[in-house]
Amino acid sequence: MPLRNDTVAAPHLGGRTAVVLFAFILIAFVTESQLTQYVQTTLAYRQPFFIFYVVHSSFFIIFPLHLLYLTTTTKYSASSLIKGLSIAITDHLSPLETSGLSEFPFFKFSRLVIVLTVGVTYPGLLWFAAISLASVSDVTAIWNTNAFFAYLISVKMFGLKWEPRRLVAVCLATLGVIVVVYGGNAAENSESMPEGSSMSSSARFIKPSAPLVGNVLTLIASFGYGLYQVLYKIYAALPSDPEIISDRQYEQIIDGESEHLQSNLTSANAISAEDTVYPPPFGLHPNLLTSAIGFCTFAMLWIPIPILHYTGVEIFRYPANLTTVFAISGIAFSGVVFNAGFMVLLGVWGPIITSVGNLLTIVLVVFSDVIFGSGTDSLTVWSLLGSGVIVAAFGVLAYDMFTRGS
Repeated sequence: MPLRNDTVAAPHLGGRTAVVLFAFILIAFVTESQLTQYVQTTLAYRQPFFIFYVVHSSFFIIFPLHLLYLTTTTKYSASSLIKGLSIAITDHLSPLETSGLSEFPFFKFSRLVIVLTVGVTYPGLLWFAAISLASVSDVTAIWNTNAFFAYLISVKMFGLKWEPRRLVAVCLATLGVIVVVYGGNAAENSESMPEGSSMSSSARFIKPSAPLVGNVLTLIASFGYGLYQVLYKIYAALPSDPEIISDRQYEQIIDGESEHLQSNLTSANAISAEDTVYPPPFGLHPNLLTSAIGFCTFAMLWIPIPILHYTGVEIFRYPANLTTVFAISGIAFSGVVFNAGFMVLLGVWGPIITSVGNLLTIVLVVFSDVIFGSGTDSLTVWSLLGSGVIVAAFGVLAYDMFTRGS
């Protein structure tokens, strides 16, 4: 009989595993921000696109590491885990063709990975273009409106009802970001950049030249990143994710997926001659997608490097010493933790809560500057007030999440 995955299945909303993971990605983001600033200022290695390429290519390691962890800490073999994951992906991408023995949809999966790679990459690249044209404060504030866009798009695309509590929380979070950025401390907090956009720290060395163009580019990037989060939830996350199951707002989606979920279980049980872990363990599917994005980045995004070099936009040079190499490795590792965890939480908590929760990184960067940067001189009344508003907004959404998931 196939193995059933009862001990490592995805937790309910607000589960301990998801909360611990959320704490790790917040710490990882602050680590990535501080190391990026250290590399591009103290070590004077200003190769933003190359660092971006290294960080995103490093995403590839997360799935093999997760697979290794599961095979060494559970009774499951790598083959049984991969078989169960293959069934879940096949049932998700080709539900009408589900028979328990369907071929893996390589074309659909490859297309999904390419779209996800573009969705993760282009906001960061637009951020880099915008930061050279507009002020850091403008770009940072506009970028972080992606939480607001994620909510608006979620309501429209999922056909959800407007919830005053959620709307107020998202608006408060956006207001809190604006207060932090424009509260007289924008320059010190320029590390508050989009996930994976390790090129942002170099922006302070470039004089803004076209604010309107830069702001428009940032607005497009922010909207695109909010759209990416929602589309990930619709097309990439598995239909068995706990947010859809436990949120009453998604009743119309649950009705449409109920037969599909039952079909998934039937497909797994049909393979009685093979050991199969089904449904996949918590986080294994999004980590596979993250690794696939890393491979796609490694295979495709090296092409701009020689172009940037020969055009003089970014003259390539190797790191000058081992300190720089180790620091870049630290950026890559923390970037892997942040992005992999973010992808998992998009499936567990959904785009609204995850995007607002991501704004807490701004709060942590503010206080990390106190510890590792300029001390209490970096604190202002505005930064404290804005941070408090962001925390309060996330607290409202977290309370809503826990009450729905209980």
